[in-house]
Amino acid sequence: METEPRPPVRDRLREDVARLLGVPPRSIGDDDDLTEHGLDSIRMMSLANDWRANEAGVSFADLVETPTITAWVTALAEDDGGAGPALRGSG
Repeated sequence: METEPRPPVRDRLREDVARLLGVPPRSIGDDDDLTEHGLDSIRMMSLANDWRANEAGVSFADLVETPTITAWVTALAEDDGGAGPALRGSG
């Protein structure tokens, strides 16, 4: 049985954020301040919980510190020794 390849981490993060905000993923830039798109602390907490449940070692504090896709990709990669997070089935 073939499995679908996981999307790149950056794309997966953008898709998860876009889904929460109800906007197209392409409307979110890598270095956009996600709070300016309307991502509030409750939604960031939800993302952190979802990603941790899928074996990604990211905390709410990581997300709030610098709310950009680029910063979050970096935080996830650092936690995983540079290999990138699992994010299996998140969302």
